[in-house]
Amino acid sequence: MQLTKKLLRYAAITSQMTMVSRVLGFVRDVVIARYFGATIATDAFFVAFKIPNLFRRLFAEGAFATAFVPVLSEAREKEGANGVLPLLSAVSGVLGAALLVVTIFGVLAAPGFITVFAPGFIGDADKFPLASDMLRITFPYLLFISLTALCASVLNTYGRFAIPALTPALLNIALIAAALWLAPQFPERQVLALAWGVFAGGVLQLSVQLIAVYRLGLLRWPRFAADHPGVKKVLTLMGPAVFGVSVGQINLMIDQIIASMLQTGSISWLYYADRLMEFPLGVFGVAIGTVILPALSREHAAQSSEAFSKTLDWGLRVCILIGLPSAVGLAILAGPALSTLFQYGAFEGVDVTQAARALIAYSFGLLAFMLVKVLAPGFYARQDTRTPVRIAVIAMVSNIVLNLILVFPLQHAGLALATAIAAYINAALLLRALIEARIFAPQAGWRRFLISIALSVTAMAVVLWFFLPPWNAWTGWEWHVRGWRLLQAVALGAVVYIGGIFITGAKPLQVLRG
Repeated sequence: MQLTKKLLRYAAITSQMTMVSRVLGFVRDVVIARYFGATIATDAFFVAFKIPNLFRRLFAEGAFATAFVPVLSEAREKEGANGVLPLLSAVSGVLGAALLVVTIFGVLAAPGFITVFAPGFIGDADKFPLASDMLRITFPYLLFISLTALCASVLNTYGRFAIPALTPALLNIALIAAALWLAPQFPERQVLALAWGVFAGGVLQLSVQLIAVYRLGLLRWPRFAADHPGVKKVLTLMGPAVFGVSVGQINLMIDQIIASMLQTGSISWLYYADRLMEFPLGVFGVAIGTVILPALSREHAAQSSEAFSKTLDWGLRVCILIGLPSAVGLAILAGPALSTLFQYGAFEGVDVTQAARALIAYSFGLLAFMLVKVLAPGFYARQDTRTPVRIAVIAMVSNIVLNLILVFPLQHAGLALATAIAAYINAALLLRALIEARIFAPQAGWRRFLISIALSVTAMAVVLWFFLPPWNAWTGWEWHVRGWRLLQAVALGAVVYIGGIFITGAKPLQVLRG
């Protein structure tokens, strides 16, 4: 009980700070949509931005964090500062050197990366050179943000969750400033300003995190020591974890590769849909996953299997309690939300319709994405990276096959739906493996809990369906009318859902408190 209360407090802090960042992220996307729309320029920028972002999520926030946090927790538990400080010095030295080499290579080989990740741009006299030029500017973001992730892992391990959750807001601020004030300085290719905004955002995030680590007394000069036992263990765990923790990002990149071959605007439509889907995923799913990994790592180091299982059970219930209504609400409000947030200036009604198709498909997989954030740490905290890899490969192959099947009838929306289905395959196999290995044993009360949630979500969906006017009505309203009606819909849905779970006996406060 005491542990889950602490986890809830940490998750609440992370969610609140992430909420600030996500709101600024929406402001950023509104500004970009208003001034750049869904055009050749934005397609090129989103590709140039997504490539370093993919590597960041694969290696820094993905594989590295899941491998490093358990090793750091173990060193802290067994050796204290005498083990932690040399480990941090060695890991930062090896990671920094590797990132520097990769960054230099990425800048020099930018056209090659565009060829691989956006083959549909090949031969396009506008998209290909523009995307290549922007990637040369954005690729160093990988260096800055990966070192930021190292600092965030240290802070999270020591129970400091606020600053790591808030610092992504600096990237959003940098991009907003770039779009509004720097873009006019590039009269012929204004979109280049966004690439420089990404670069500046990376520098700002790293600077803030370094200060926070310094204040903990854990900042040490990097030392290249690849023979350090902790470094070897992290590298051993990282290899398989690349696939296990980041299969969702790999699937999104596969979507982009195929989308680059579809009509102009497809990449942008998928981007804006993904941004809306990432809001509840980041505010709730990532927050729960962030705080649960250090807790599970400590419980495994202390050989407390019962507490380990109870923590997983708590995480799964919270994901379902929040994730299922978020997914259903997002699907129902897809058109109104996209219209309210983005339909201004260059972003037109047809863009809302096309992005909404993708968002409905993505929202179907939202719960699965959140569940994976809890289930995967169940293996990584035990320093088992092989099992998630086998499962991730199955999910990734499933996504590719589903992409090829669904892209023809549904175009870009088929790519989003394939990613959502693959996420459920990933989550289901992870859950089965945890149960079969007797790592996780569901606590009592699951049947009643699930029935209560299902009834409440159904009631919410029915009420929203009859409350909302048709999509075409939203496109004709002024922005403040759209915003007010959207807030009304969200509030109504929340009231119906929360009332439903209290009436049907889900006891949400008891679930949250563990």
